[in-house]
Order: sequence, then C-alpha cells, then structure tokens
Amino acid sequence: MIVEVINIALKAGEKILEIYNGNISVEFKEDKSPVTEADKRANEIICEGLNKIEPHFNILSEENKNIDYEERKNWNSLWLVDPLDGTKEFINKRGEFTINIALVEKGEPVLGVVYAPAIGTLYFSQKGKGAYKLENIGKEVSQKDLKKAFRLPLEGSGNGTVKIVASRSHMNEPTREFIEKIKSKAEKVDIVSIGSALKICLVAEGKADIYPRLGPTMEWDTAAGHAVALESGCGVRVYKGELGDTLTYNKEDLLNPHFVVFKKEKAYLLQ
Repeated sequence: MIVEVINIALKAGEKILEIYNGNISVEFKEDKSPVTEADKRANEIICEGLNKIEPHFNILSEENKNIDYEERKNWNSLWLVDPLDGTKEFINKRGEFTINIALVEKGEPVLGVVYAPAIGTLYFSQKGKGAYKLENIGKEVSQKDLKKAFRLPLEGSGNGTVKIVASRSHMNEPTREFIEKIKSKAEKVDIVSIGSALKICLVAEGKADIYPRLGPTMEWDTAAGHAVALESGCGVRVYKGELGDTLTYNKEDLLNPHFVVFKKEKAYLLQ
C-alpha cells in the first residue's frame, strides 16, 4: 500500500509544480486562509487515487472537510489528507510546502507520506516498519526504489545544543515563552525555521530536538508527519505547560490542541 500512496503523492506533486512554475492565482476561504488552483487539483488527484486502493477507506481532506461527526465517529479507519500544506510558502515560492497523506486507525496515524515536491524530498512510514527519507525522486517509485531510502533518525543534533523548530509565520508569545523555558534548562538553544509539515519531519530525521506547536493546526496538517515521527521514535503529545496525552485524530473538533514533537531523550526539558 505504501508504494501506491507515495505514487499518488508524486502525481499530485507534479501537478502542483506545474502550477507553481506558472502564474499563481489566489482565492480566500471564509476563514480568510488562502487557497490556490494547486490545492484543488492536487486534492482531486489524491482523492481519486486513494479511492482506487483496496481496501477502501473514507477520506477526510482539507478541501472536502464538511463531513458531520455523527457520520465520521463510526469510521474506524480513514485517510487524512492535506493536498498542499504550506500554501503561503507555495504562494511566496519558498519551496517549503508539502503534500500530506496519512492513514488513521482508531485515532492513531499508522501510515504517513510527507512529500515536498519543490525540493524533491519524501518522508514516509508504516506502523511497525519504520520511518524513512528519500531524495531525488522520479515521477514514480517502485518497492525496489524504496530500498534506497534512509531509515530515520539519520543523525543527532549534537554538540549539546538543543535545536528547536519554530515556524516563520506562526511565531507567537506562547512559543517565545516556551523557548525561554527551554533556555533556562539547556546550555545552548538554537532555533531552526522551516515551513509546513517539514517541521515535524526535522525532529523525526534528527536534525532538531523539539517542535512546539502552540498555535492552531488542523488534523490534516499533522497526521502524516505524526506517523513519521512515531516510527522514528519521537513523542507527539498534547502540551499545556507540561506533557499531556498523545495527539489523536478524527475527533469531533478537527482543530488540534497545542502539542509538542520531541526526541524522547529530551522529554525531561518539557516537564
């Protein structure tokens, strides 16, 4: 199944790049967030592709999210899709946008694909089979191609420095306070900035130690990266001044609570 899902993401990425390399027209949703033709076309490609995979699971996507909880609560398994995570990065042509596809079973992300088409980087995972990173990808992959992927984590952040991932566009007062709290416990703290679900993947990869998200995100923003993080040995927990429960999915309210992604050996900094 993972090969099929990756190839769906690659196909969607091809369409996104076609639009990215042309003139980008932007519309705005009711909540004032931007949406582009790339969001819509990628969503069509992904939903069409996932509907062909057996067994068939329901799909909850950012672009077709208006499904009543009375129906959703009976779904034991579903696909959670963000066809273009980091629309602002896309519009500003910074390249740090991703396609996120996750399979969720009973609230837990068990398969994740995070593909950054502009930089040719793919992260993927399956429960019990590990998390991986693959670069310089073609238009299609086979099971043989996946054997070239590097298992995560690839490295430690090293040198006794705690590396915290913080969003360029979502730096807020709670995040600043969080960073100051870590600084009071660590000898040295560096801040790493990157867009979209790549923030979670940096921790999964080992290039960063902690990613606090103390602002709004939706379930489709995080599920795929969450799956990758779990399989690389990281924690993904609700955070309200201290570590809480594991982040879960297909809730009645699709807005995530504040959470933190962390290397488990750095958990002591979060208590």
